[in-house]
Amino acid sequence: MDRLQSALALYEEAMGYTYAAALRAAATVGVADHLVDGPRTPAELAAATGTDPDALRRVLRLLAVRDVVRETDGRFALTDKGAALRSDSPVPARAGILMFTDTMFWTMSHRVASALGPERPAFADIFGSSLDAYFDGDAEVEALYYEGMETVSAAEHLILARAGGFPATGTVADVGGGRGGFLLTILREHPGLQGVLLDRAEVVARHRLDAPDVAGRWKVVEGDFLSEVPHADVHVLKRILHNWDDEDSVRILTNCRRAMPAHGRVLAIDAIVPEGNEAHQSKEMDFMMLAARTGQERTAAELAPLFAAAGLRLERVVGTTSVMSIAVGVPA
Repeated sequence: MDRLQSALALYEEAMGYTYAAALRAAATVGVADHLVDGPRTPAELAAATGTDPDALRRVLRLLAVRDVVRETDGRFALTDKGAALRSDSPVPARAGILMFTDTMFWTMSHRVASALGPERPAFADIFGSSLDAYFDGDAEVEALYYEGMETVSAAEHLILARAGGFPATGTVADVGGGRGGFLLTILREHPGLQGVLLDRAEVVARHRLDAPDVAGRWKVVEGDFLSEVPHADVHVLKRILHNWDDEDSVRILTNCRRAMPAHGRVLAIDAIVPEGNEAHQSKEMDFMMLAARTGQERTAAELAPLFAAAGLRLERVVGTTSVMSIAVGVPA
């Protein structure tokens, strides 16, 4: 590729944000719900969504490039890839899309160059307050963020529950497990297990474990995993370590090591970054973590010394059909 073609290719890369913006627009107006019964014209879709026909056509035309919709003879249809835009999808993606494309992430990604220096600015340096205070000032944004995180996680639960190599019997502690969606899936997939959900009091107060099919097999514990965790045969850390620096990650892993028996294990579930130059969503997620100044996605080589410092041995890393991988740690 000569330098002229290089410039043209880089300009195209620089415009990549337009796809995310178009996806946000489609999710905002709910266009997918009006494609349930088959292809429709822009005019029909605009009438159903209260939008301008030409503007909507141009948004959908861009999304067709990424196979979210398909245009044939002037009519648009939803593809298999775009199906989760529907509100009746088993795991609706709308909340996650709106979260990932929220002003907070746009702004911090736009200013990521400032994170490359020796003194990385914190969230408060950009928004004038801590993340908690930012949410306290806008209940709608806070609700969007947590709903988005729940829907993103929900899409992974079954895949991870089946790939995690859980024992037939014993106790699983979901450390920092939020409202218990993943633990509920684990208990349903592995009927011989008992479960413990650990998180802050205000979080576990809204848990989702009150399901008849897992009655009597779980308990909720209020606490802080930086201080201690419940005793269990398996400790699950799903999307936890990537939020913390190395020092605090070792503290969390050490607390798990202290609370497990000799046959115990810890499952650190994160978007573990593969080596090499191939595309992998973990690299995009790591960029978002850098932009948000909250943590990082790690490689297996970066995780291994953290496990070792906590008295654990990184036994293996299990890939899944999602972006998430499972780092299995056992007593050293």
